[in-house]
Amino acid sequence: MKGPERMEVNPEQLRDLLKRVKGAPGVSTEDYALIEAMAETVLFLSQAVVNKTASIRRLLRMIFGASTEKKKNIIKPSDNPPSGDPNDKSDSEPDTPTANPDNGNGDKPSGKAKGHGRNGVSAYRGAQKIFVPHQTLKPKDPCPECPKGRVYELKDPAVLLRILGKPPLDATVYELQRLRCNLCGTVFTAEPPKEAGQNVYDESAGTMVALLKYGNGFPFYRLEQLQKSLGIPIPSSTQWDLAEKGADRIHPAYRELLRQGAQGDIVHNDDTTMKVLALMGNDSEDQNIRKGVFTSGIVSLSEGHKIALFFTGRNHAGENLQNVLEKRSPDLDLPIQMCDALSRNVPKDLRTILANCLAHGRRKFVDIIPSFPDQAGHVIDVLAQVYKNDQTAKEQNLSPQDRLSFHQRYSGPLMEELKQWFTTQIEEKQVEPNSGIGKAIRYMLNHWEPLTLFLRKEGAPLDNNVCEQALKKAILHRKNALFYKTEHGAYIGDMFMSLIHTCRLMDINPFDYLIALQRHSSEVFKHPQDWMPWNYQLQLDPDSA
Repeated sequence: MKGPERMEVNPEQLRDLLKRVKGAPGVSTEDYALIEAMAETVLFLSQAVVNKTASIRRLLRMIFGASTEKKKNIIKPSDNPPSGDPNDKSDSEPDTPTANPDNGNGDKPSGKAKGHGRNGVSAYRGAQKIFVPHQTLKPKDPCPECPKGRVYELKDPAVLLRILGKPPLDATVYELQRLRCNLCGTVFTAEPPKEAGQNVYDESAGTMVALLKYGNGFPFYRLEQLQKSLGIPIPSSTQWDLAEKGADRIHPAYRELLRQGAQGDIVHNDDTTMKVLALMGNDSEDQNIRKGVFTSGIVSLSEGHKIALFFTGRNHAGENLQNVLEKRSPDLDLPIQMCDALSRNVPKDLRTILANCLAHGRRKFVDIIPSFPDQAGHVIDVLAQVYKNDQTAKEQNLSPQDRLSFHQRYSGPLMEELKQWFTTQIEEKQVEPNSGIGKAIRYMLNHWEPLTLFLRKEGAPLDNNVCEQALKKAILHRKNALFYKTEHGAYIGDMFMSLIHTCRLMDINPFDYLIALQRHSSEVFKHPQDWMPWNYQLQLDPDSA
């Protein structure tokens, strides 16, 4: 049996149909009741299909990760309405100044050069540098090509890059020669060289284990298999011991990071689910205990520093944020808090200036664009221009006050028109309130004030993307290692994850930083504020200031 041809029917068409049928000749009351029930059933099933499609799309994103949500990839050019009238198909752009429109010669930049992902030598900051002098010449020697010239050293040497492959954990066996007297039997053993050290495991070994595990989601058992196949076996239990001993040496820096994170002007927070076996085992013993286990991510921005903090346990993101902000100086103003609209992200007993994530609101329209291309496309287009304005402000390096004025001038009218469009859609019943587009519009209207804080408060961000990106570190760990065994293990994971990701946010080598903390542990315990990722180099080399 051939299936029926699907027709796109909106609620207004069905209502008009019922009006025409009602009272028509030959249509009895019973027939009209049957037709009305059929129309309502069709509308209900159509809406169920739309909602189910959006739900499946969200489920796929949860399982496989989010695909790109860039406007050019979710909206066809012909379906891309500009700001204002959603039916207007013109290619108008907002009247915004552009930063760096040309290359100084009047020519527009031709775009990113094709390099196939290759990096220049300057990108290899962690590479060992070996100076190679000229084999036959030195500065001020006579020139071999001309009789009167002399050679001088150029400022920039020629460079040759060579990349070698090594196991993550390398090993050296020192064979100390032994000599024995044939008469008295005394054995004389060679002294080990200084580089042999006093311990089997160097601080760099524990640092590499922690960096692979908590910074890149490489579980202990997988590293054990890799090391064994390379002839340098490091059991998973040994890896844990190395990470735990390293944490004992560096935890004052983590506590100081918490304290400084509490002083931030802007704090982003969110959470994701996590598994801790010791906590999961108590689920059935006490019904009053919260069943869920979460990893909360907090990114604090202050004075040019970006601080990432992670907390794993039964607390929600708002409760963990409250614990952090309790360390905040009472002399400071209220911080701007950026999060999504979930109530569990907001501290219960501490005040913040709340901002909600505009990207979360936009995503609700991305999910339904196959079902409502015109309305959802209009919203995405307007928000794209708002984000373009924010990017322009960043490129021009505007101060917080100038950025606010910039958004008020160029983004304010866009958002005001969008709010009016939302209100019209609901009040004039142009959309079904319980449809996907209706729910997305109501979400935006219900949270309009925190969603548009960037139009009223200096420095307020548009979205929570920096925290979402930080949480990907915890999600990567969960996907590969699956769980923490104990709360102590989760605490150590949070500590390393916080220090490692803070280094990455600040463009600092986390490997060098963690080694420095361990090798100068006594100084870290005395003055942890001097051993933050952004200032620890001053302790190693005071002249670098």
